[in-house]
Amino acid sequence: MSTSLNHADLVPGISDLLADVLGLDERRRRELTADTELFGALPELDSLSVLELATTLESSYGVTVEDEDFTGDVFGSIGSLARFVADRSA
Repeated sequence: MSTSLNHADLVPGISDLLADVLGLDERRRRELTADTELFGALPELDSLSVLELATTLESSYGVTVEDEDFTGDVFGSIGSLARFVADRSA
């Protein structure tokens, strides 16, 4: 029996972490979905906030974000981050 996390189940928690890191207001928090694009779409998401988000994901989900993981494939959307966390926690 697998104990891995389902990426769809991770989306709300990752959305909350992202909103906290970026300091988004309640209205913008509610707009976050798995399809929400990150790089280039959220002006608050700069290089420092990406690092803070990675550190928060590591401490919250027990995954390791390596240097080579800082790509558009991983940080492209909330859904891609959720898939990354699910894959790394499997």
